[in-house]
Amino acid sequence: MEHPLSEPNFNVQLLHVEAGSRVVLVQISRDGQVIDSALGEASTAEAAEDRARQRLGEHLPVAATPTSSALIPVRGINAPTQVEPKAQADHPAAPSHPPAQAIEEPPIDPDDWSSELARLDLQLQRLGWNREQEAIYLDRVFGHPNRNRLTSYGDLLAYLQALEGFDDGSDPASAPPPLRRKELLSQCEELLSQLQWDPGQGRAFLEQHFALASRQLLSDSQLLQFNMLLESEWLARN
Repeated sequence: MEHPLSEPNFNVQLLHVEAGSRVVLVQISRDGQVIDSALGEASTAEAAEDRARQRLGEHLPVAATPTSSALIPVRGINAPTQVEPKAQADHPAAPSHPPAQAIEEPPIDPDDWSSELARLDLQLQRLGWNREQEAIYLDRVFGHPNRNRLTSYGDLLAYLQALEGFDDGSDPASAPPPLRRKELLSQCEELLSQLQWDPGQGRAFLEQHFALASRQLLSDSQLLQFNMLLESEWLARN
């Protein structure tokens, strides 16, 4: 006896904020597994989300795509949309190519973080955040209120870069989260798999657009842009 399909969920995340530009990631999942995702960019978060949902709708047979007005990440938005089983076919198993992550060697984190920590303190002073306000933001974004628990250099750098982009007096309870490099790399690998590219094709595409041979040389903002280029390439072929 087959079990009925559970209702899909939409997961909406505001990934990047700068003057005149908002980038939103929309993922659709069922039973805790992501079955499709799309990026959208526009001048407002709402318009960016609508654009991402539109891209999803072009490749998924959906009955309706509700729009959320969330300006910060909203996880697990229940959607009354029914996704037919064939939507799973949009994500075939990766072919027998070498894994996408073979494009480059993982970076080596520096041993000395003192420079980044000093810059972090300067940004907190500029924003006017005390320890309690910093704890509010850290708890929202990283799940703990103490920066000493940031054991990943990538997370520390993402936190610093996020603060550097905030306006003076930003509210830690609503300030957008930083770009998370681990999540961006994971999404990049998924897109490369969907394109069915081997490492050589991925490297050539990277060199074409950024004149670099490794994704690890990209800044977080450039990595986000690279993902959007990959998604545009995938959309053009489907």
